[in-house]
Amino acid sequence: MRGLCTAGARPGDPWPSTREPAAPEQQASAGYEQRTLTVSKETSTWLNTNVLIGFTDKRGRAWHYRADHQGTEPNHYPGPIPITDVKRRLFGWSAEPARVFVEDRFGLRLAEHHLGVTTSDTGDILAIHTDEYGIHQYGTWLLDNVAALLDDGLAIGSAGLLRERKQAWVSVEVADNITTPEGVEFRPNLLACSSHDGSLKSRYKRVVTNVVCDNTMNIGLREDGQEVAVVHKRNSALQLLSAREALQIVHTIADDFAAEVKKLCQTTVTDRVWKAFLDAHTPIPEQPGRGRTNAANKRSALTRLWTSDSRVSPWKNTGWGVVQAVNTHLHHEAVIRGAGRAERNMTRVMTGELGKHDRTAAATLHKVLAAV
Repeated sequence: MRGLCTAGARPGDPWPSTREPAAPEQQASAGYEQRTLTVSKETSTWLNTNVLIGFTDKRGRAWHYRADHQGTEPNHYPGPIPITDVKRRLFGWSAEPARVFVEDRFGLRLAEHHLGVTTSDTGDILAIHTDEYGIHQYGTWLLDNVAALLDDGLAIGSAGLLRERKQAWVSVEVADNITTPEGVEFRPNLLACSSHDGSLKSRYKRVVTNVVCDNTMNIGLREDGQEVAVVHKRNSALQLLSAREALQIVHTIADDFAAEVKKLCQTTVTDRVWKAFLDAHTPIPEQPGRGRTNAANKRSALTRLWTSDSRVSPWKNTGWGVVQAVNTHLHHEAVIRGAGRAERNMTRVMTGELGKHDRTAAATLHKVLAAV
């Protein structure tokens, strides 16, 4: 007989499948809004009811915007998102501990050293952990703790639930966009995220949103001192003073990011260097097959972004153009399997994977420049 683990609740509905969004040349050249949207109705409904987008007067609509999928209440806000709306619309429930039982040929028994996590409103099972696991309630860790970390003048710019409420984030931002002398428009923010399924620690990290393409970027924001993470353990707590010192203030991101943009825009990348970068970043395998085809397609897409896409081409032949091409490709064109693009992009941001891609691209470019 197969073992059966239960936590006294029904499982949630499966995460819906997603079709890929339209190609970049069919998307809006600036801001959030994508003119042609080809995602399934189920995923679009989730994004339009479980993700809240603020400051749309400054950056436009999110690419997933569909008014007919938002029910009785829009999920876009022209200004900051009221904290009361985040609590009511996203965090108006709690994660509750539950006993776990195992049923096998020896009968039904209590799994004494395990802890189930269920939702207070529907009883959905979020996860099963060992009894050392500590539940971090979203309202406390993503709203109360963030409010204690930050100064006045910052407000919620986005918030959302992913993976059937197993993951969540809140982004706190400045009110106005910042534009560098090189024409790069961005929004600095503090991203707070957590999970109930063990997929994420409770993290607080400084990141940047590139307004022209809705890309999250980490270039120039070094790993050391830019993130605080707390593991889900019993009695775990955020040390607010040390966290504040490590993260500094969101406003300081602007100077750091602008300096990195300036340095990269002043870095000349000739056509020869671009080709050498492609060879280092996405080499073509010698043997024919899927790997060779995928590499060739990726190089072609990167070159198209580099030469003719309005989100990248204004900075062609610069180091910033290289980083922007790689980041935009990953956000909007890279092959996605096992999840929707919006979910995968946000998960990459929360886990730090996206920042590693940015830093790797910049490091590869510097190596190429030193060699050619």
